[in-house]
Amino acid sequence: MWSLGDYDYKSIVQSKRAERTRLISAAPKSGSKQKAILSAGTTALVDGIKNGEWTATEVLEAYIAQAVVAHEMTNCATEVLFDQALRTARTLDEDFSSTKRLRGPLHGVPFSLKVVLVSGYDATIGFTRWANRPATYNAAIVDQLLSLGAIPIIKTNVPQTMFSFECNNPLWGRTTNPYNSKYTCGGSSGGEGALLAMDGAVFGVGTDSGGSLRMPAAYCGIYSLKPTSGRLSRYGACSPAPGFEAIDTVSGPLARSVEDLETFCRLMFGRPRLGLDDYPIPLSYREPKVINKLRIGYYKSDGLIRSSPANRRAVEEAVAALRKQGHECIEIEIPDATEAMEIFLALTSADGYEKMTSHLGQDPMDKSLWLPVYGSRLPGFLRKLAVQVIKPFDAKFAFLVGAIRKKSVREYNSYISKKNQWNTMFYKEVWDKHALDGIIAPVQGLPQVPHGGAEDVGLLAIGTILYNVVDSPVGVLPVSHVDPFKDHLEDAWTTEKYGAVTVDHELYKSKKPLYDPQAMAGMPIGIQVVGRKFEDEKVIAMMRILDQALGSERGFGPGILSARLRASKDS
Repeated sequence: MWSLGDYDYKSIVQSKRAERTRLISAAPKSGSKQKAILSAGTTALVDGIKNGEWTATEVLEAYIAQAVVAHEMTNCATEVLFDQALRTARTLDEDFSSTKRLRGPLHGVPFSLKVVLVSGYDATIGFTRWANRPATYNAAIVDQLLSLGAIPIIKTNVPQTMFSFECNNPLWGRTTNPYNSKYTCGGSSGGEGALLAMDGAVFGVGTDSGGSLRMPAAYCGIYSLKPTSGRLSRYGACSPAPGFEAIDTVSGPLARSVEDLETFCRLMFGRPRLGLDDYPIPLSYREPKVINKLRIGYYKSDGLIRSSPANRRAVEEAVAALRKQGHECIEIEIPDATEAMEIFLALTSADGYEKMTSHLGQDPMDKSLWLPVYGSRLPGFLRKLAVQVIKPFDAKFAFLVGAIRKKSVREYNSYISKKNQWNTMFYKEVWDKHALDGIIAPVQGLPQVPHGGAEDVGLLAIGTILYNVVDSPVGVLPVSHVDPFKDHLEDAWTTEKYGAVTVDHELYKSKKPLYDPQAMAGMPIGIQVVGRKFEDEKVIAMMRILDQALGSERGFGPGILSARLRASKDS
């Protein structure tokens, strides 16, 4: 993207982090109304400004103060927009004082961003070579939100290249999970997950090409929506591999409630196109038909990765809650997801990940990238040998190793065709065969991943990647928390083989398995709610039904985690 010639990446790291520290240190402290403000959703916040309960400036100050707390605990922030945000809030207050009119339906609502452009600020994706090159214009989605009265306050951390479900890079460091600092917040919208879980913004904007909106939401106990491709603008959303469209990357919201996701989508779907090379579908938010009795399919494992007891329990509790409300839930078997993972890996590795990693410069490559990147560049005879060696004891892993390699244009096109055929088959064998309104599924095999876990078990991402391959709209919502008593390992997990045997061993059978319900105790467990393509509004409606069926006492939503952490600190 940019060439700096010879440079010292460590000096860039030091200067960027020092500037972040300076801006955060100068941020306003909490105010007397902070608790009430942080506990309010989008509509309540705007109503409070309209009714004189608080001003836009008071709202901004409360969220900025909490964003500082979130960052100090998790290292979630990158670019700090506090000064600009406060100036905007004061202008909104002045305008409202004189006109008694709101700027728009998001008047004074603070939001955060992942990698979309904001004029005057960097968008680095963790690359030091991209630092100190501030954007000269806003992403379309930023301009759209500004026109509605919302205010961007902070940009958040991502993994290097965004091709990982941890959240670490040489420029900004590692972001941790607000529930347990030994675990990742997820990726690639990991900084968003950590910030929003701690009430550092009302909603956030992220992207998703393999689960980047959904895994952080599940790990951090918040809500997110991966829309159907094209429902939201991507103009001005940065990518380390621009032009790669074999698997669509989509923009989408993360929030602390279904209601805030719905508000965002109602306002943003079908917004006017901004930018010459941006072509979102001109399809406004459509009211879904009222369905008194849903027909939901559910599954607990996907054929490649076995779900942990905690993830199975989350699906079972969601199904039980819906059945109690009179909805029909049937267990289904989906087509083996191994082939969907093969398609994803084959397409993303077609150039040996050269474009994606071409921006590293002096930056050391994160270890979570080693296996796919270096594996894709193996000489053909070594790859064939590796496949032959692995195949006798792990046929599925060997099959996938064979797919990670450079390809000719002809072979690349054949995989595009295979993806399209797999899409058609999936819809016939799942949606049409069972006549479903929606699907409930695990987000992935584990509820959480400790730091460094993604280095060896990247195949865990199949739980979300599957629905990027078929381009389904998918929401994530939190169901429960890990309970060591309820979620202990039984014999089936430690003795029986399943799917990718090598990964299954690392998850459940090794001397130090990644699944550890004792260490994960109290951490969130989420599930996916899946819909047919372009039925995004129906997904939100199903999420709302399920969220209400599960009940509010399970401990998720605006203000809850930050209040719990304050109480713990005070005691």
